Amino acid sequence: MRFSVDIAMMKVARPPDQLYSLGLGSCVGVAIYDPAAKIGGLIHILLPSIKEIEGGGHSRTKFADSGIYDLVDTLIKSGASRARLKAKMAGGAAMFAARNSPSGETIGKRNVQSCRDTLRSLGIDLVAYDVGGNKGRTVYFDVETGALTIKVIDKEDKVI
Repeated sequence: MRFSVDIAMMKVARPPDQLYSLGLGSCVGVAIYDPAAKIGGLIHILLPSIKEIEGGGHSRTKFADSGIYDLVDTLIKSGASRARLKAKMAGGAAMFAARNSPSGETIGKRNVQSCRDTLRSLGIDLVAYDVGGNKGRTVYFDVETGALTIKVIDKEDKVI
């Protein structure tokens, strides 16, 4: 079965199940998997850091830093080995003008960088990615093979 991973959500699955996220604009989809244990997860990141938002009550999976940590923790509790974890990501498009950023960085670019930094801090190899640009993406994650299929309007499907 295919399971949808909506904005600010994460899911973990085993074969033959697949995970997908629709409409990644400035959002980033991060797929993390253990190829030996055949378990993987997908998270749909909305914002770069939980530390940038004041007040509580926010879903940790909305943010790259806290959400990726939680996904990795859930994968390990479900039988994955941290040493074997691999990551792929897609998204982070420049969908809107960067009005509030003095450096001109878009939210998409900041999301991508936060995902990279978080994966690095966890010691997880980012083995493939398709980020940036100005068009939204839809991703399909095959947990069994680790393949991340990326669909963009007016482009051929890409598998990383």
